[in-house]
Amino acid sequence: MLKKLLLAAAMVIASLTLSFAEVGEDGLHKQPWLRLTFKDMREDLASANEEGKRLVLLFEQRGCIYCKRLHETVFTDPEVRKYIEDNYFVVQMNLFGDEEVTDFDGEVQSEKKIARRWGVVFTPTFLFLPEEVGKGQTAGTASVQTMPGSFGKWTTLNMLRWVKQKGYEGDEHFQKFHAREFLKQKAAAE
Repeated sequence: MLKKLLLAAAMVIASLTLSFAEVGEDGLHKQPWLRLTFKDMREDLASANEEGKRLVLLFEQRGCIYCKRLHETVFTDPEVRKYIEDNYFVVQMNLFGDEEVTDFDGEVQSEKKIARRWGVVFTPTFLFLPEEVGKGQTAGTASVQTMPGSFGKWTTLNMLRWVKQKGYEGDEHFQKFHAREFLKQKAAAE
């Protein structure tokens, strides 16, 4: 009985430790797998490709309760974290930030202006980029998929898997893929 009680206490302490994401000076939550780059989209895409990963742009903002939830409940999950680390090159963007971003077409604007250019109006928003972007395209037009909002573990993980598997090129809609995968995941957990 004492052993079970100690194990339960250890699990509670571990979950509390994992549930708090570090917040940077910019007010955005930080993860060890977020990349610090010069935000030059051509360079970031080349770096992602060199590592055999997909480039994803993650827009957030200071005080975003949905971003907080994403960082504290989804990104702390070991399965989600490992999948991101193994498959994605993630560049964090500030919806109202002033850092310069160089788009694929060479246009240089602040994060807040580039967000508007790419049609990003909500946080968090994920923009998933292809391995190659055509001449004259922007990240907004080249994006193969956008995921606006903070979803739970399985929706987020399944979107990451669907994009990695290039599900957007096939006939199966993400919602059908997610429903099928979720049933498998639920059965495995029981």
